[in-house]
Amino acid sequence: MSASSPPIVVFDLDGTLVDTAPDLITALNYVLDREGLPPVPMASARNMIGAGARKLIERGLEVEGRAVSVGDLDRLTADFVDYYAEHIADGSRPFDGLEAALDRLEAKGHRLAVCTNKLEWLSRRLLDQLDLTKRFAAICGADTFGIAKPDPTFLRETVARAGGRLPGAIMVGDAGPDVGVARRAQVPVIGVDFGYTDVPMTELKPDRLISHMRDLPDAVASLNAA
Repeated sequence: MSASSPPIVVFDLDGTLVDTAPDLITALNYVLDREGLPPVPMASARNMIGAGARKLIERGLEVEGRAVSVGDLDRLTADFVDYYAEHIADGSRPFDGLEAALDRLEAKGHRLAVCTNKLEWLSRRLLDQLDLTKRFAAICGADTFGIAKPDPTFLRETVARAGGRLPGAIMVGDAGPDVGVARRAQVPVIGVDFGYTDVPMTELKPDRLISHMRDLPDAVASLNAA
């Protein structure tokens, strides 16, 4: 890729590209029900998402004041992943305007990639079922390199795998780890305010903030011009 090529745009997955909350929370409640615990309401559980399956389960247990052993948490995580993998796209859908926004970015010559704390094989399964996999030059998860956001090495390795260049790359995400990984890798970040975060995106101070995917191409263009 030449130095004059449009910058690579790297996306978080859950809460940024795809509204995955319906299927993630259903899987969480499946696990909680097996432990004899009440379900977590969808509205309050959305902001528990983003740090991986294990952390989601821990947060779900904390709601009920429950703590479990490492072995039990391993078991619950395995049960969660098994169930979630079978129901990964029952209710999950791309956010409104996503595919049109990706079309516009691709038309401008931008390479696209995914950098998510979700497991890579689950990420690929989800994107396959939504017919989005072909859009991305690389899809990297927490197990791809054995690291997770906000470790900047994760973003650097994702960009490299996609054949991009880190200088000029742009991160797009919905939560603290996305802003954090961008800041540590010294690349600009676009925040979306419709995802999953316990800290409002406005407080995380991304370089650009959007409320709909239709605004993404213009946000990328303004950062590219800057």
